[in-house]
Amino acid sequence: MNRIAQKYVEFLRKPDVSRLLAVALVTRMPIGMVGFSMLMFLRESLGNFALAGLAAGVTFVSMAIAAPIQGRLIDRIGPRRPLVVTAIVQPLALIGVLLGARAGLPFFMVAACAAVAGAFASPITTLTRTIWRHRFDTEDDRRTAFALDAITIELNFSVGPALVAAVLAIWGATAAFSLAIGTVIAAGAIYLGSGVLRHIKRIEAGERHLLGPLTEPRLWLVFISTFGLTLGFGVLEVGYPAYATLLAMPALAGVLLAVNSIGSAVGGAVYGGLHFRAPVERQYGLILALFAAGVLLHLPIWPPLGFALVAFVCGALIAPSITAQSVLVARLAPMKYATEAFTWSSTFIVSGIGAGMAVGGAVVESAGLAEAFALGGIVVAAAAALVFVALPAQPAAAASPAD
Repeated sequence: MNRIAQKYVEFLRKPDVSRLLAVALVTRMPIGMVGFSMLMFLRESLGNFALAGLAAGVTFVSMAIAAPIQGRLIDRIGPRRPLVVTAIVQPLALIGVLLGARAGLPFFMVAACAAVAGAFASPITTLTRTIWRHRFDTEDDRRTAFALDAITIELNFSVGPALVAAVLAIWGATAAFSLAIGTVIAAGAIYLGSGVLRHIKRIEAGERHLLGPLTEPRLWLVFISTFGLTLGFGVLEVGYPAYATLLAMPALAGVLLAVNSIGSAVGGAVYGGLHFRAPVERQYGLILALFAAGVLLHLPIWPPLGFALVAFVCGALIAPSITAQSVLVARLAPMKYATEAFTWSSTFIVSGIGAGMAVGGAVVESAGLAEAFALGGIVVAAAAALVFVALPAQPAAAASPAD
């Protein structure tokens, strides 16, 4: 453990690393708040998890569709203008979801606002990963950077749901969703004013393919496996609130999500601080297999304390999985497609989460909670099998192409 700590201390002393992490931690707080608070608000307003999960899923799917367009724009014109537009439109659309549901408008109108909110979701998370890609050249440094990045995200997923749960318990679902919207507004303003965008390197346009980074077949394998992995994430996002509702303890959902994220932060810290002989492709496949087992561990529907322990153990595989995936994307994507490649990564991440929430919500309503966890575990196991069978291992020296 001393070696791990020393490695992180030395890494954090590098120029601008600590500042970038601090800005990322503050400005990505909405990612741990919006989905959970919207789900609980719509569950209360619309009356069931199926419609609430569908609306939340629509948000993620529209985000997935729009993310590569944002990425291509950022690679071509820079990040500032897309950030300004999303910082304005996304909060307005979320307010539309809030007011529309409160006013009893037809579901399709609420879902339309949710879709706009997803389409204009801020690219802060993607831009931060692009900065790490530009900032470091060696795969070991990138793995440490992406591990720290994943840890800050998990802190967001710990603190954010805890805040939402507290407001949910004291003031109700409407206040919790309103807090999340206010956090989105603040995050956009802080990121634009922080000065971190100067770290984005402008790459000469050169010749570009219509498909951008998707011309690399190994990236397709990474992205498809990412979808399966994050579908499991989406099942957890719905499964924990459904479990808490089953016990008539809605605030427990935020506690479970926070415990899961704390486990992820611990797992990410250990993974990023270690040295491995196995190629990152094999690391990625093994982590996916272990995460599948973690999802299936929920099946007995334990009492709250046991359920929280399982949530922690399962969470310990989340940050390592995203770290290994990010290293693979950074290695395989040409530099001129750096942002677009990470937005495609985000597309598969958020579409997987959205599909998991939508399908998970439907399965909870129609079949039961255990069946939803079973489905999530089986899909993640299939993703792990795909990585082991179809993604060839390469030495770390095979760096990402320059163009």
